[in-house]
Amino acid sequence: MDIAWEQRLAEAWATVETYDDERGGEFRSVIDALVAELPDGSPLAPFERACAFDSTGHSDRAVPLYREALERGLDGYRRRRTLIQLSSSLRNIGEPEEGVALLTPELEGPHDELDDAVRATLALCYASLGREREGLALVLGALAPHLPRYQRSMGNYARQLTER
Repeated sequence: MDIAWEQRLAEAWATVETYDDERGGEFRSVIDALVAELPDGSPLAPFERACAFDSTGHSDRAVPLYREALERGLDGYRRRRTLIQLSSSLRNIGEPEEGVALLTPELEGPHDELDDAVRATLALCYASLGREREGLALVLGALAPHLPRYQRSMGNYARQLTER
């Protein structure tokens, strides 16, 4: 889409916190109106609709839309966001194994500012599977570079959690 559409989308998303649980449908309508402007078959349409459902407490309705966005060929940054958000939603509906399967390859792929979100979401999926040590190791490993001190120690502790 064009820059003006992206700007209007960003403006809509900037208001999501103003909608309480009872008004979630109103927010989804705002997103639906923007999505209606997209060309038929656009992978952005199911992605944005999934995000709107997810952000208004409907992970169950978001999952099939995230899948559709991926099937339609969503790529780049939004593809990675989709994998993170889909994995989180899968965990929320009791399917953390699939979340782990989707996110594990992202640990080895190209790196960007979403790396920590990948690790945090994967850690939550691990925790849901009773693999808390692995989850803690991921979170500590993600946190370590951001610390003003103790980066090396925390990185080592993170590795040791999964070596035992």
